[in-house]
Amino acid sequence: QIVQKSFGPSVSWLHDFHKNQAEKFMEGFIKFLFSIDGKNVKDVSKSNAQILNNLTKAFPQAVLDIKKEFGFHFDDGGYLKLAETDRFSLYQVFSRNKNVRVRPEAKPIMIVHPYVLGANILGFLPAEKKSYAHAFADQGIPTYIRILKNIEENPALQVMTGEDDTRDMKYFCEIVSRRHKKMITLNGFCQGGFICVCNILTGELDGLVDHLITCVAPIDGTRSKALVEYLRHIPLRFRDLHYASKELPNGNRVVDGKVMSWVYKLKSMEKEAPLVTFSRDLAAVKNMSAAEGSFRLNKTAAALLHWLTYDRLDLPMAITQMSFDSYTIPVTKDGTLPVKLFGKELNFQKMKESGIKWLICYGEDDDLVDRDTTLAALDFVDAEVSPFPKGHGAIATTWSHPDSEYALHKRFGRGYRGPVRYQLDLEKKG
Repeated sequence: QIVQKSFGPSVSWLHDFHKNQAEKFMEGFIKFLFSIDGKNVKDVSKSNAQILNNLTKAFPQAVLDIKKEFGFHFDDGGYLKLAETDRFSLYQVFSRNKNVRVRPEAKPIMIVHPYVLGANILGFLPAEKKSYAHAFADQGIPTYIRILKNIEENPALQVMTGEDDTRDMKYFCEIVSRRHKKMITLNGFCQGGFICVCNILTGELDGLVDHLITCVAPIDGTRSKALVEYLRHIPLRFRDLHYASKELPNGNRVVDGKVMSWVYKLKSMEKEAPLVTFSRDLAAVKNMSAAEGSFRLNKTAAALLHWLTYDRLDLPMAITQMSFDSYTIPVTKDGTLPVKLFGKELNFQKMKESGIKWLICYGEDDDLVDRDTTLAALDFVDAEVSPFPKGHGAIATTWSHPDSEYALHKRFGRGYRGPVRYQLDLEKKG
């Protein structure tokens, strides 16, 4: 079935590509044969060779070179390390604009990145004003981000549990809340949003967190039609994280981040088949190659490709099991999650009891975490909803630019609020 999904688009591309090339070759051959001015067959061949050279050399080099601008570089003076545990570090994020100062009266926010996708997508291209975290800092909001340490170098992270995550979150929330003498907003992106929800439902963050923002977060993964359909076709004997795990030199087992990324590739094979992705890259390089053969990849494309290629992290088994359970066991009719922490059931009723206000943001064309998956909690609690155009990473990339149509600090559509606008409006409420 996976092969069949990849076959159609692959054959379609081969047909279109070779049809186009044959037409160009014949036109060039005729011009060569009859000495007609214009691109002859030699010119066509030379152009194709240059494009292929750009694809195999200049293109991957441009993706590597963007590393110095892409994501968070905590040693460049734009951040302050406030605290750490054996598993995480807590940083304050400052605006790149030296004229913007942190407003002491503003409400603080703590951003939680996904385990598997890493933090850098939330600090995409700060110098280009495309950074989710800096979008808050640029408004003078006290902005903090919880950063996962290197799993290969930290044994405590390798064996961490959901309870460890909650304890560390509580510790950081206490520091930020005490620093600003205010309760904080917790903001989880993708898997980070699901983790934030679980943390809150334990009750451990009571008195520390009063608002929650989740962006493209899988709250009930069983509502993801495409992924659930894919998982159903996996033989029962392989529905075990052991098959995606690897043993580290110290004997601890972790989940291989590259293997986890293959799940999405296999699910979306019609878009991720080798020939299809090759054709995408070839078209991009062709469009960005100048007539004289030079090539320049724009920074946004380079950063996205760097993220997709290199930012795949290995994961603790217990944390991955939480997400795996959420995609295979639905939330019950009374709002109980398929995850237990501290031996307690996690139920959305706790959100009501704690008085947590919630903003849910999702991508209208997100094929990784679809709409129904992000909005599952609405069956049990009230929450404000803000849909954004485009896919899974658009909120952190395209719309993080302050001049974009759906910028995070704006209202748009039917009065929808971006997460930064939501945070700013909380100040007006006192």
